[in-house]
This record gives sequence, C-alpha cells and structure tokens, in this order.
Amino acid sequence: MTCISPTPGPSIQIPWGAGGDGGGGVAVAGAIERCTAHALPDLVAKHHEHAARPEQCCSAVVQEVAAPAAVVWSVLRRFDEPQAYKHFVKSCRVVVGNGGVGTLRELRLVSGIPAATSTERLEILDDEHHVLSFRVIGGEHRLTNYRSVTTLHPSEPPTGTGQQGTVVVETYVVDVPPGNTKEDTRVFLDTIVKCNLHSLARIAETHCRHGDATAIAT
Repeated sequence: MTCISPTPGPSIQIPWGAGGDGGGGVAVAGAIERCTAHALPDLVAKHHEHAARPEQCCSAVVQEVAAPAAVVWSVLRRFDEPQAYKHFVKSCRVVVGNGGVGTLRELRLVSGIPAATSTERLEILDDEHHVLSFRVIGGEHRLTNYRSVTTLHPSEPPTGTGQQGTVVVETYVVDVPPGNTKEDTRVFLDTIVKCNLHSLARIAETHCRHGDATAIAT
C-alpha cells in the first residue's frame, strides 16, 4: 500500500466552542455537547456527541497521520493490544470476550501517573466506518465515567502526491475528580491522548513505509 511521507509534529487540540462554562463543550438541545470546530462526516459525527453533566468535562484531540486509514485502523482496532501505541499501558489482559463489542480488558499502567489499573469495556467497533469507543468501568484510578470515541477520516493528499492520509479524531467525556477543576482534568487527559495519538501516527507511518501493515491486523 502506497503512503505519503510522514509529517511529524504534535497533535492539535480542537476546541469545543466558545462556551464559557469551562466544560470544553457547546451545549445544544437535550444537554448534548458536540465538537463543532471540526467538520465530521454525518456517519460518525453522532459518535462524538456526549450527554455531559455539569460535573463532567469533555474535549477533542486531532492527529494527522501520513498513512491510509486502513493502516491506522489495523493498529487502532486491536482492543486487546493497546500497549502497541499507548506507552502508559504496561500490559493488557482480556477477561471477557474475543475482541468484539462487549469485550472487557484489564490494563496495568506504568508507574509515574496517578493510576495503577483500569478495567475497560469495548462499546463500538465499526470496521466499515472506522469507529472505536470504550468505557472505563473499574480499576485503581480517578477517571469515573470515562468514555472515549475515536474515528478515522481520509484526508486530502498533499499537492502532487496523489496519495491519501488520515485524520484521527478522539473525543472523551469524564467526571471531574473531587479537588480538581475542569481545566485541570482536561489538560491532564489531553496530554495523555495527544501522546497516544502521536505514537499511533508514528507506528502506522512506520508500518506503511515498510509495507507490513497487514502483519499487525492479524
């Protein structure tokens, strides 16, 4: 599979709008918050809507990847191997399921972050539209009611290349831990997500250059 040249650089935080509540979102009908600063295809935009409560915060992070969506997806979709690109994950053990929706995984996290373990449930795995969502349901951490949604979108190729890249959009919503502000929580989590997506980009681009993307999809 042909790939464009990698474009290094950090991921870009996409603001949720000009709301002044500090929640990182724009409230619309039915207390739904949605990332409005980034155009999303209708097929996946619905997945980035969150019924955020006043005690929650939400955000969105975008990462450009110089590899086709199929290559990026082959890394992202492996719910049983998040440590492939999430460097804060020490190990992963699947406790229920076989990688499909409803699968539960238990993560052991690296030292140096304010968490030790996390139990997570796969909520969405859409191979056709490249949508993955999981929810944190337990573990030793402070991320109560954390839910993440990640979608992939083909991006326009650089002029003259004729080759396609990918834009990765990850949004999340979570309860603000006691003693923290929405801004504290968002800054911490955005940093983690940005690191993860930047790593995902590097890995996908490397597999693409070496022509072995299919090896990690099996």
